[in-house]
Amino acid sequence: MTTAEYFQTPETVLPRELAHGVLRVADSPTTAHQRVVRDLLLVLAPFVRQQQLGEVLCAPMDVVLDYDADLVVQPDLLFISGSRTHIVADRVHGPPDLVVEVLSPHPRLGVLDERIGWFARYGVREVWLASIPAKEVVVLTLADGGVAARRLFRGPERVASPLFPGLELTSLEIFGW
Repeated sequence: MTTAEYFQTPETVLPRELAHGVLRVADSPTTAHQRVVRDLLLVLAPFVRQQQLGEVLCAPMDVVLDYDADLVVQPDLLFISGSRTHIVADRVHGPPDLVVEVLSPHPRLGVLDERIGWFARYGVREVWLASIPAKEVVVLTLADGGVAARRLFRGPERVASPLFPGLELTSLEIFGW
């Protein structure tokens, strides 16, 4: 399937992506998965708005990483900095600054390493991996097509990111339900 054909498919709320011409569709996420997405959105969106940093969007939101290579993904959450909001239209046409993937016990779409590779290759600056089973957040800093740094945050430790200076967020708040 081409990217143009993908855009002609009926709108759906089921998670899906186009991985180099192959359509992948997943079942609806679990309640635990959606709680993590909700709680992250409830913290990040107001913080980003108040600090005038850009925009936070949540799935299902098509992110076109490479139109010609038929690569369209739907991260759980994404952040676009204010200087790059021109990539947001009917879909996001380019790499977000931040991608958040909530890791459930059973992966829903594709292979995680493959997705991180795409994010690194196409210019995503940071990936947060929120692990439900471990109740921890791994922050990957991406540069030069790969992972440049990896930091683990658990319990009461504040999740730190240069994208969100002053953000007060801990794993306990993310997985506190």
